[in-house]
Amino acid sequence: MQAGYRAEVETRMKRLYMRLSEKDRRRYAAVEADKLGHGGFEYIAKLFEIDPKIIRQGLKDLEEELDPAGERIRKKGAC
Repeated sequence: MQAGYRAEVETRMKRLYMRLSEKDRRRYAAVEADKLGHGGFEYIAKLFEIDPKIIRQGLKDLEEELDPAGERIRKKGAC
């Protein structure tokens, strides 16, 4: 059985994804991929049209106890 959601759910997920900040997009993709288990990373990467590396970075972000960027969207000094 392949991991996946109904088309209507995918549409809502994509809509939400596009409204999030870059940092929250990574985290949301990581949580969704993790929930799906085997095949989840590939499915979510394809759904959101992102590189699976972004999902792995999202998992790393979620492992940190505190967000090093705090309330900022980008790290200090970034363009």
